[in-house]
Amino acid sequence: MGDVLAGIHATWELESDALVIRFDRGIRTPKLFSALRERRVPLEALASVTLTPGKRGAVVLHAVPRPGADPLMEAAAGQLKEGNDPYRLVLPAERETLAEQYRDELRTLLASHPGAAGAAGYEAYDAFAAEDGAVGGVVPADRFLVAPPSGPQSFKAYDARASFDGTSEVAFRWSRTGASSEKWKAGDQVFPVRDLCGVEWRSPNGVDGYLRLVPRGGAPRADRPDQDPACVVFGRYGPVHESLTFAASVLAAIRGKDRAPAVPVAAPVGARGAELRDPGVVAERIRHLGELHQAGLVTDAEFSAKKAELLAEL
Repeated sequence: MGDVLAGIHATWELESDALVIRFDRGIRTPKLFSALRERRVPLEALASVTLTPGKRGAVVLHAVPRPGADPLMEAAAGQLKEGNDPYRLVLPAERETLAEQYRDELRTLLASHPGAAGAAGYEAYDAFAAEDGAVGGVVPADRFLVAPPSGPQSFKAYDARASFDGTSEVAFRWSRTGASSEKWKAGDQVFPVRDLCGVEWRSPNGVDGYLRLVPRGGAPRADRPDQDPACVVFGRYGPVHESLTFAASVLAAIRGKDRAPAVPVAAPVGARGAELRDPGVVAERIRHLGELHQAGLVTDAEFSAKKAELLAEL
């Protein structure tokens, strides 16, 4: 275990090969930090560390991640406000000397650690372009180096409840009051991770926030998020600490599938369960379809055809 530096809302600890960031869980702590709890950032995931003046006399240590190293920052795509940036450590002005020593120690570790971005010389890495997340001269990571939020994820958006099982499947269940008629006609959606190539996250701090899943193959999709069945609209729901951790987890799973070797495995004779929908899920979708039919949102022919299609999955 290495040196520990406690700041406002977080504590940094240096290890020989990583920076460990532990977040407070107090009432004043940003909810995103409380949700993240702790992050272990390998030195090879960092491009630089800077020390700058902060507000009201404070100073700010900023560990700059390499592009492509952290699924959370990749999903955020530069949209996080400063107060929600998990790589910023705010300290009182009287601790500036200690912060300088910590910065220098971390720089030394980066410069000497094999694989760290700082190993090529530090002067090239102090310029951080906040607008596009680029760090001068640093080669983007070819894989995620920081672990994503773990376990199943879910959150409530304006027009749906989104859920992710943590490994292989994302589901959108439409809200009775918020979802558009286009989404109701399409029915609740289930997306295997293997069929996705990306995630678009637009911060709910704005008026047009949404989370969109990007399918493989470039299939046509609706321009408007409220009409796209692969998209949930935040409105006044979907707070950052829930929707961003969700997006990061899904993005990491997608990249994991991309890197996994394609090894065909023969299924045992008569074993079809892994390829079929759960009967309870099918029954729920048929019930939902019946509600759409009774509300006049689908025709008799559409109802019959879709019901037959669902029953065929059993």
